[in-house]
Amino acid sequence: MPEVELGFPRTYVEFAHPTDADEVFRCDLTWLTSRWTCIFGQGCPGIYESSPEAGCCTLGAHFADDEDAERTRAVMERLTPEQWENHDEGHRGGWTEKDDDGELKTRAFEGACIFHNSRGFEGGYGCALHGHALANDLLPHTVKPDVCWQLPLRRQFRDVDRGDGTTYTETQIGEYTRAGWGPGGADLDWYCSSNTEAHVGTEPVYVSNRDELTALMGEAGYAELARHCRDHEARGANTPHLADPLR
Repeated sequence: MPEVELGFPRTYVEFAHPTDADEVFRCDLTWLTSRWTCIFGQGCPGIYESSPEAGCCTLGAHFADDEDAERTRAVMERLTPEQWENHDEGHRGGWTEKDDDGELKTRAFEGACIFHNSRGFEGGYGCALHGHALANDLLPHTVKPDVCWQLPLRRQFRDVDRGDGTTYTETQIGEYTRAGWGPGGADLDWYCSSNTEAHVGTEPVYVSNRDELTALMGEAGYAELARHCRDHEARGANTPHLADPLR
């Protein structure tokens, strides 16, 4: 497999949130200026060999919170049988379930998320929620579970002590690597973020994922990130992502 080993040098930038003095962004410029792109339906073999057509939509999507679940529910109720292959099954047998830890997620059905449309479905291959967004001139990240549109971006938070008894929130923006999945990440048969097969984008991640990053950082935060990314590229990106071509 042409998947690179992680642990290579990376360049990070830290900057204060332009409109919130109590938040500092720490961003992985190496990842954000890489040429990763989603290749679902264009050579993606899926995270499990047993479900090659499902991409990373194999286990169903865990919801970040109640708001995430309710937003997805509202879109689910608008889907028609012509848009959603499992429409009848989803309404009859349910479209959510709980995992072994009692966490709510979209239901897995026949080897994929309940919203996954098979390649032969007339309404379109792939995520029914994503297809609904495109058909209605909506941004896909506004209709899908948070984990679905964020991956393989990763946002993490931690409290940092300034040393004077005050704290600020550090918001990290980077790559959702295999390790981000916990112990199960090593068991995935294929994974895209560190795989050369997926680093074939015509634009860097910070451009191709502008909408998603803006949702994670706010417009002012994203604008500042984009400036740092452009500066990093202008300097020759001396710490490129090892999965990128022509590194």
